[in-house]
Amino acid sequence: MARGKSPAPPHGARGVFKYLFLLTFRVVLLAVFGLIALQFWFFAHVAYWVKFDPGSTAFMRARLEILREDNPNAKLRHQWVPYQKISPHLKRALIAAEDAKFLQHHGFDWDGIKQAWERNRREGDIVAGGSTITQQLAKNLFFSGKRTWWRKAQETVITAMLEALMSKQRIFEIYLNVIEWGDGVFGAEAAARYHYGGTAAGLSAEQAARLAAMTPSPRRYGPGANTAYLRQRTAMIYARAQGVRVP
Repeated sequence: MARGKSPAPPHGARGVFKYLFLLTFRVVLLAVFGLIALQFWFFAHVAYWVKFDPGSTAFMRARLEILREDNPNAKLRHQWVPYQKISPHLKRALIAAEDAKFLQHHGFDWDGIKQAWERNRREGDIVAGGSTITQQLAKNLFFSGKRTWWRKAQETVITAMLEALMSKQRIFEIYLNVIEWGDGVFGAEAAARYHYGGTAAGLSAEQAARLAAMTPSPRRYGPGANTAYLRQRTAMIYARAQGVRVP
Protein backbone atom coordinates (compact mmCIF):
# COMPACT_ATOMS: atom_id res chain seq x y z
CA MET A 1 0.00 0.00 0.00
CA ALA A 2 1.42 3.37 -0.99
CA ARG A 3 2.30 5.85 1.75
CA GLY A 4 -0.09 8.78 2.32
CA LYS A 5 -3.27 6.96 1.21
CA SER A 6 -5.96 6.04 3.71
CA PRO A 7 -7.46 2.56 3.29
CA ALA A 8 -10.96 2.58 1.79
CA PRO A 9 -13.88 1.36 3.94
CA PRO A 10 -14.29 -2.40 3.62
CA HIS A 11 -17.65 -2.10 1.86
CA GLY A 12 -17.64 1.49 0.72
CA ALA A 13 -20.43 4.04 1.30
CA ARG A 14 -22.91 1.85 -0.55
CA GLY A 15 -22.14 -1.07 1.77
CA VAL A 16 -22.64 1.06 4.87
CA PHE A 17 -26.00 2.26 3.54
CA LYS A 18 -27.06 -1.32 2.82
CA TYR A 19 -26.01 -2.40 6.33
CA LEU A 20 -28.00 0.42 7.97
CA PHE A 21 -31.01 -0.35 5.81
CA LEU A 22 -30.97 -4.04 6.74
CA LEU A 23 -30.48 -3.21 10.41
CA THR A 24 -33.43 -0.80 10.37
CA PHE A 25 -35.56 -3.34 8.51
CA ARG A 26 -34.80 -6.02 11.11
CA VAL A 27 -35.62 -3.68 13.99
CA VAL A 28 -38.92 -2.70 12.37
CA LEU A 29 -39.72 -6.34 11.63
CA LEU A 30 -39.03 -7.34 15.23
CA ALA A 31 -41.23 -4.48 16.45
CA VAL A 32 -44.06 -5.59 14.16
CA PHE A 33 -43.79 -9.21 15.30
CA GLY A 34 -43.67 -8.04 18.92
CA LEU A 35 -46.82 -5.97 18.42
CA ILE A 36 -48.62 -8.90 16.80
CA ALA A 37 -47.54 -11.20 19.64
CA LEU A 38 -48.86 -8.66 22.15
CA GLN A 39 -52.26 -8.62 20.42
CA PHE A 40 -52.39 -12.42 20.57
CA TRP A 41 -51.63 -12.19 24.31
CA PHE A 42 -54.54 -9.79 24.83
CA PHE A 43 -56.79 -11.89 22.62
CA ALA A 44 -55.99 -15.09 24.53
CA HIS A 45 -56.93 -13.46 27.84
CA VAL A 46 -60.19 -12.09 26.50
CA ALA A 47 -61.07 -15.48 25.01
CA TYR A 48 -60.33 -17.19 28.34
CA TRP A 49 -62.58 -14.76 30.22
CA VAL A 50 -65.53 -15.57 28.00
CA LYS A 51 -66.06 -18.65 30.20
CA PHE A 52 -63.84 -18.05 33.24
CA ASP A 53 -63.94 -15.16 35.70
CA PRO A 54 -60.86 -12.94 36.05
CA GLY A 55 -59.52 -13.19 39.58
CA SER A 56 -58.29 -9.61 39.49
CA THR A 57 -57.48 -6.82 37.05
CA ALA A 58 -54.39 -4.74 36.31
CA PHE A 59 -56.07 -1.77 37.96
CA MET A 60 -56.93 -3.75 41.08
CA ARG A 61 -53.35 -4.99 41.40
CA ALA A 62 -52.00 -1.46 40.99
CA ARG A 63 -54.31 -0.16 43.71
CA LEU A 64 -53.24 -2.98 46.05
CA GLU A 65 -49.59 -2.05 45.56
CA ILE A 66 -50.37 1.55 46.52
CA LEU A 67 -52.33 0.48 49.60
CA ARG A 68 -49.46 -1.76 50.71
CA GLU A 69 -47.03 1.14 50.65
CA ASP A 70 -48.75 2.33 53.84
CA ASN A 71 -49.95 -1.03 55.11
CA PRO A 72 -48.02 -4.14 54.01
CA ASN A 73 -50.95 -6.32 55.11
CA ALA A 74 -53.59 -4.42 53.14
CA LYS A 75 -56.13 -6.46 51.18
CA LEU A 76 -58.75 -5.57 48.64
CA ARG A 77 -62.46 -5.92 49.38
CA HIS A 78 -63.68 -8.02 46.46
CA GLN A 79 -66.08 -10.91 46.05
CA TRP A 80 -67.27 -12.17 42.69
CA VAL A 81 -71.00 -12.80 42.32
CA PRO A 82 -72.88 -14.13 39.28
CA TYR A 83 -74.84 -11.72 37.10
CA GLN A 84 -78.17 -13.07 38.37
CA LYS A 85 -77.23 -12.18 41.97
CA ILE A 86 -76.75 -8.47 41.24
CA SER A 87 -79.73 -6.17 41.67
CA PRO A 88 -81.37 -5.08 38.41
CA HIS A 89 -81.59 -1.62 39.98
CA LEU A 90 -77.80 -1.40 39.96
CA LYS A 91 -77.59 -2.59 36.37
CA ARG A 92 -80.06 0.05 35.22
CA ALA A 93 -78.40 2.77 37.29
CA LEU A 94 -74.93 2.08 35.92
CA ILE A 95 -76.08 2.05 32.31
CA ALA A 96 -77.97 5.31 32.91
CA ALA A 97 -74.90 6.90 34.51
CA GLU A 98 -72.06 5.51 32.43
CA ASP A 99 -73.25 4.37 29.00
CA ALA A 100 -76.85 5.01 27.96
CA LYS A 101 -76.22 3.45 24.52
CA PHE A 102 -74.60 0.29 25.87
CA LEU A 103 -77.05 -2.07 24.19
CA GLN A 104 -77.02 -0.20 20.88
CA HIS A 105 -73.33 0.34 20.14
CA HIS A 106 -70.53 -2.13 19.38
CA GLY A 107 -68.12 -0.82 21.98
CA PHE A 108 -67.81 2.81 20.88
CA ASP A 109 -70.07 5.81 21.38
CA TRP A 110 -68.92 7.98 18.48
CA ASP A 111 -70.75 11.10 19.70
CA GLY A 112 -69.08 10.76 23.09
CA ILE A 113 -65.69 10.16 21.48
CA LYS A 114 -66.07 13.28 19.33
CA GLN A 115 -66.89 15.42 22.36
CA ALA A 116 -63.93 13.98 24.29
CA TRP A 117 -61.59 14.55 21.31
CA GLU A 118 -62.61 18.22 21.08
CA ARG A 119 -62.10 18.72 24.81
CA ASN A 120 -58.69 17.01 24.76
CA ARG A 121 -57.64 19.19 21.82
CA ARG A 122 -58.63 22.33 23.70
CA GLU A 123 -56.79 21.23 26.85
CA GLY A 124 -53.70 19.93 25.00
CA ASP A 125 -53.79 16.70 26.99
CA ILE A 126 -55.99 13.64 27.55
CA VAL A 127 -58.49 14.87 30.14
CA ALA A 128 -61.59 13.09 28.85
CA GLY A 129 -62.09 9.69 27.30
CA GLY A 130 -65.71 9.42 26.18
CA SER A 131 -65.42 5.81 27.30
CA THR A 132 -68.20 3.26 27.07
CA ILE A 133 -68.65 0.47 29.59
CA THR A 134 -66.73 -1.86 27.29
CA GLN A 135 -63.86 0.62 26.94
CA GLN A 136 -63.73 1.10 30.71
CA LEU A 137 -63.57 -2.66 31.15
CA ALA A 138 -60.72 -2.93 28.63
CA LYS A 139 -58.79 -0.31 30.58
CA ASN A 140 -59.42 -1.86 33.99
CA LEU A 141 -58.56 -5.39 32.88
CA PHE A 142 -55.20 -4.58 31.33
CA PHE A 143 -53.99 -1.09 32.28
CA SER A 144 -53.30 1.28 35.14
CA GLY A 145 -51.56 4.61 35.43
CA LYS A 146 -51.43 7.71 33.26
CA ARG A 147 -53.50 8.07 30.11
CA THR A 148 -51.48 8.14 26.91
CA TRP A 149 -52.41 8.13 23.23
CA TRP A 150 -50.76 4.69 22.85
CA ARG A 151 -52.83 3.26 25.68
CA LYS A 152 -56.03 4.68 24.22
CA ALA A 153 -55.15 3.06 20.88
CA GLN A 154 -54.55 -0.31 22.56
CA GLU A 155 -57.77 0.04 24.56
CA THR A 156 -59.57 0.47 21.25
CA VAL A 157 -58.22 -2.84 19.97
CA ILE A 158 -59.10 -4.66 23.20
CA THR A 159 -62.59 -3.13 23.17
CA ALA A 160 -63.15 -4.58 19.71
CA MET A 161 -61.96 -7.98 20.99
CA LEU A 162 -64.35 -7.86 23.96
CA GLU A 163 -67.31 -6.96 21.77
CA ALA A 164 -66.43 -9.62 19.19
CA LEU A 165 -65.99 -12.48 21.66
CA MET A 166 -68.35 -11.68 24.52
CA SER A 167 -72.06 -11.08 24.84
CA LYS A 168 -73.23 -7.77 26.29
CA GLN A 169 -74.33 -9.62 29.41
CA ARG A 170 -70.87 -11.15 29.93
CA ILE A 171 -69.16 -7.79 29.40
CA PHE A 172 -71.50 -6.20 31.91
CA GLU A 173 -71.12 -9.05 34.41
CA ILE A 174 -67.35 -8.65 34.48
CA TYR A 175 -67.66 -4.86 34.67
CA LEU A 176 -70.04 -5.08 37.63
CA ASN A 177 -67.59 -7.33 39.46
CA VAL A 178 -64.41 -5.29 38.95
CA ILE A 179 -65.48 -1.64 39.01
CA GLU A 180 -64.02 0.43 41.88
CA TRP A 181 -66.38 1.66 44.61
CA GLY A 182 -64.06 2.93 47.32
CA ASP A 183 -60.45 2.78 48.43
CA GLY A 184 -59.66 -0.90 47.92
CA VAL A 185 -63.33 -1.75 47.28
CA PHE A 186 -64.07 -3.52 43.99
CA GLY A 187 -67.21 -5.06 42.58
CA ALA A 188 -70.91 -4.82 43.33
CA GLU A 189 -70.92 -7.29 46.23
CA ALA A 190 -68.07 -5.60 48.10
CA ALA A 191 -69.63 -2.19 47.41
CA ALA A 192 -73.01 -3.24 48.80
CA ARG A 193 -71.40 -4.64 51.95
CA TYR A 194 -69.04 -1.67 52.40
CA HIS A 195 -71.55 1.11 51.84
CA TYR A 196 -74.81 -0.47 53.03
CA GLY A 197 -74.00 -3.63 54.96
CA GLY A 198 -76.08 -5.69 52.53
CA THR A 199 -75.65 -7.71 49.37
CA ALA A 200 -75.52 -6.80 45.71
CA ALA A 201 -78.77 -8.70 45.16
CA GLY A 202 -80.61 -6.66 47.78
CA LEU A 203 -79.73 -3.14 46.63
CA SER A 204 -82.70 -0.80 46.35
CA ALA A 205 -83.21 1.59 43.44
CA GLU A 206 -82.03 4.56 45.52
CA GLN A 207 -78.97 2.72 46.87
CA ALA A 208 -78.08 1.62 43.34
CA ALA A 209 -78.40 5.16 42.01
CA ARG A 210 -76.13 6.44 44.77
CA LEU A 211 -73.48 3.81 44.00
CA ALA A 212 -73.65 4.73 40.31
CA ALA A 213 -73.27 8.39 41.25
CA MET A 214 -69.99 7.58 43.02
CA THR A 215 -68.28 5.93 40.05
CA PRO A 216 -66.46 8.97 38.59
CA SER A 217 -64.59 9.48 41.91
CA PRO A 218 -65.17 6.35 43.99
CA ARG A 219 -62.40 6.91 46.54
CA ARG A 220 -63.89 10.28 47.50
CA TYR A 221 -66.93 8.70 49.13
CA GLY A 222 -67.05 6.48 52.19
CA PRO A 223 -70.08 4.85 53.81
CA GLY A 224 -72.75 7.43 54.60
CA ALA A 225 -71.37 10.08 52.24
CA ASN A 226 -74.05 12.69 51.58
CA THR A 227 -72.69 15.72 49.75
CA ALA A 228 -74.90 18.09 47.75
CA TYR A 229 -73.26 16.93 44.51
CA LEU A 230 -73.82 13.28 45.36
CA ARG A 231 -77.48 13.91 46.22
CA GLN A 232 -78.05 15.81 42.98
CA ARG A 233 -76.33 13.20 40.81
CA THR A 234 -78.12 10.36 42.61
CA ALA A 235 -81.51 11.96 41.92
CA MET A 236 -80.65 12.44 38.25
CA ILE A 237 -79.52 8.81 37.81
CA TYR A 238 -82.54 7.51 39.75
CA ALA A 239 -84.88 9.31 37.35
CA ARG A 240 -83.01 8.20 34.23
CA ALA A 241 -82.67 4.57 35.32
CA GLN A 242 -86.39 3.83 35.44
CA GLY A 243 -86.75 3.13 31.73
CA VAL A 244 -83.32 1.62 31.05
CA ARG A 245 -83.07 -1.81 29.42
CA VAL A 246 -80.39 -4.20 30.66
CA PRO A 247 -78.73 -7.23 29.04
